Amino acid sequence: MLMQSLRMTARDWRAGELRFLLVALVVAVSALTAVGFFVDRMRAGLNRDAHQLLGADLLVNADQALRQDWRIEAQRRGLLLADTVTFPSMAQAGEGDASQAVLASVKAVSPTYPLRGQLKVTTSPIDASEALGDATRETPAPGTVWVDVNLLPPLKAKVGSTIQLGDKRFRIARLIATEPDRGASFANFAPRVMLALSDLKATGLVDNYARITYRMQVAARSPNDQAAVAGFERWVRERIALENVKGVRIETLENGRPEMRSTLDRAERFLALVGLLSAMLAAVAVAMAARRFMQRHLDSVAMLRCLGMTQNEVGLLFLIEFALVGLLGSVLGVLVGFGAHYVLLALIGNLIPTELPPVSALPALQGVATGLLLLVGFALPPVLQLRDVPHNRVIRREQAAPRPMALATYGLGTAVFVGLLLWQAGDLKLALLTAGGFLGGLAVFALVGWLALLGLRSLRGVSGNQGWRFAITSLQRRPGASVVQIVSLSLGLMALLVLTVVRGDLMDAWRLATPADAPNRFIINIQPDQKDGVEKTIRAAGVDNLTLYPMIRGRLVAVNGNAITASTYTSERAKALSDREFNLSSVKDLPEGNDIVAGQWYRDAAGSAEASVEQGIAQTLHLKLGDTMRFDMGGLLVDAKITSLRKLEWGSMRANFFVIINPAAMVDAPTTWMTAFHVPARGVGLANALTRQYPNLTVIDVSGIIRQLQEVLDQVVTAVEFLFMFTLASGVLVLYAALMGSTAERTREAGLLRALGATRGQLATAQRIEFALVGGLSGLLAATGAAGLGWALAEYQFKFPWHFEPQVWAAGLLVGAACALIGGWLGLRNVLRQPPLQTLREA
Repeated sequence: MLMQSLRMTARDWRAGELRFLLVALVVAVSALTAVGFFVDRMRAGLNRDAHQLLGADLLVNADQALRQDWRIEAQRRGLLLADTVTFPSMAQAGEGDASQAVLASVKAVSPTYPLRGQLKVTTSPIDASEALGDATRETPAPGTVWVDVNLLPPLKAKVGSTIQLGDKRFRIARLIATEPDRGASFANFAPRVMLALSDLKATGLVDNYARITYRMQVAARSPNDQAAVAGFERWVRERIALENVKGVRIETLENGRPEMRSTLDRAERFLALVGLLSAMLAAVAVAMAARRFMQRHLDSVAMLRCLGMTQNEVGLLFLIEFALVGLLGSVLGVLVGFGAHYVLLALIGNLIPTELPPVSALPALQGVATGLLLLVGFALPPVLQLRDVPHNRVIRREQAAPRPMALATYGLGTAVFVGLLLWQAGDLKLALLTAGGFLGGLAVFALVGWLALLGLRSLRGVSGNQGWRFAITSLQRRPGASVVQIVSLSLGLMALLVLTVVRGDLMDAWRLATPADAPNRFIINIQPDQKDGVEKTIRAAGVDNLTLYPMIRGRLVAVNGNAITASTYTSERAKALSDREFNLSSVKDLPEGNDIVAGQWYRDAAGSAEASVEQGIAQTLHLKLGDTMRFDMGGLLVDAKITSLRKLEWGSMRANFFVIINPAAMVDAPTTWMTAFHVPARGVGLANALTRQYPNLTVIDVSGIIRQLQEVLDQVVTAVEFLFMFTLASGVLVLYAALMGSTAERTREAGLLRALGATRGQLATAQRIEFALVGGLSGLLAATGAAGLGWALAEYQFKFPWHFEPQVWAAGLLVGAACALIGGWLGLRNVLRQPPLQTLREA
């Protein structure tokens, strides 16, 4: 049987029977593996580059100097170490009455800082303002400091000037253009002054009363070797728990840079979506190719049965043949995908600032396994149908209905399909949404297609055109094949619309989550008597859409009458939140970018304190609707009932608050004001003008954080844009398979009609009408499915606002009709050119 199967495989290859199946499999596997190889490297690169925003792979934060035995353990594990000490202090320049002072964020660094990322410095204030500088592995030399450019105007200083920190004077040697681990902490928002760690003691600023943050940066010697880092992290956490160490926090990408973690999470979900759509298209393409293979082998199997071959032998014969094709197609697909991912890298190499990690073997193994799984799930049912071909088909050109076992294998194919989606996604929710959308679409498309064919029966006589009557009759003659064609076209077009129109809307929504004009300046500590003057100055500088928010500092002291103590919470984040003051606010209307997810926005009723809480912090602190929180606001106690939970878009960089309390309950609270707004590059002097006019203001520049977010976002969007090219190839193959599935039957019909007197023009018109009807209906169904799937993905997975766009349906109608017409012309043009006698003889 093995030799016979090899001979059959060779014969089918020479006859062209296996080429379409092999091409479908190669394209499917190459699309998946190209995505897999690139996603594998891009995901590793993104995580590596994101660690640059920490300056390390792991940070150990403490309120006091870190223990020496922890350093010894890290060094024993072969890890790299660097130290930073950060605290607020006054920087002073000038002498006597001409002296100037400003609050600065002082950062002392060890010579090995940073372990990840690049510190960029310059001597040009203009370059520093635009984050342009030279990357350096150096740190400030003893006796010198590097400073933020916005420290210079309030001190009336320049590069080369002298400033004083505590008891020691320093020369400003360079300006900081980019600081990789700046972070979003308010302690880091003041202008930075960076000095050598060896100079810190001489300043006399480190004492028992200073608010100092000690950080030990930890990194693996190779960016791709994270096992030692993970082991050290577990060891430190064990020491903290066993020895009850206080004031120490482990900071990773997940908890140290939430805005970057959010961006990376969305990036991985987008990349997973590419894999899901590739898997779906691969399954449809292979299923269509296998079905076409089965239909073209019915007669040869009937002949083999007449020559004495049993059902089991027929099944084994084709299973071996399919296994050979599957293995060959999978290996070829992996090789093509491997080469294609290098082409992709070459195309966008100038957009990736660093070299990506080397490729792993996992995508190759997944590609081979995927090819074999696709064949098992979608080629096995047609093989079992071939096994059941009766002997008398050589005489009676009829095909028996599929037996229950063959039908059951379609359930196997569906299960394999869903399992493949789960495997590719690595995200249960995303996989179920995508699988449910396409499987639901399959059922709905089949029902609508069948109803549409019934409706066409009454339209046969609306036109006297012979081509119209031929087209309607042709669709009615083979309802099963027509429904299969409509469903296949609809699924393929649905995927293409998701990949093009809907994908574009998702990408636009993602970009708008952190837009280029997001607020890049925060101003805090605006006193009530300064509010109008500050607002007038900012508006005079051309800043529109400005809103000032009241800000009240308050500590959560009780929930539902139960006092908050150190033992109330177990998680580190909950303990840290309960141990610090909240930035509360009080506004009448729901702020922009906030959405109520539970409860109702409060009514500003006198004598009733109502609170709206951000859903993330509510989950961390185990708060729910109806709970009463007690805040201590400088001696004023307020009990506020939680009446709503809010969802925030932290990446928007707007002024966001964990807790907002209605204004009527906060009349007596000690209040300052704050605002957030976008300053264009030409308006960088606004901050200096404000601080000169109002020295007490703290102007916070977050443009560097936005720049980092945008760089990673642009990198991921570019990758996703190019990855969709591979899945588009699978989609085109599906469309081709759907249109070519009935070629043989159409060939026989055309020959018969030509023999009975139909003209070539009449048949060409009938084919155009038929394909236009099928394509147009498929396009409308696909657009509806794509819009529904896009809404579900945006609403439940990516958490974006979603707006239906009518051009999706217009695109679906036009593209569906165009694809059907072009495919039909390409497939059947030769049939109409040759004499009917030749067509009938070949049939």
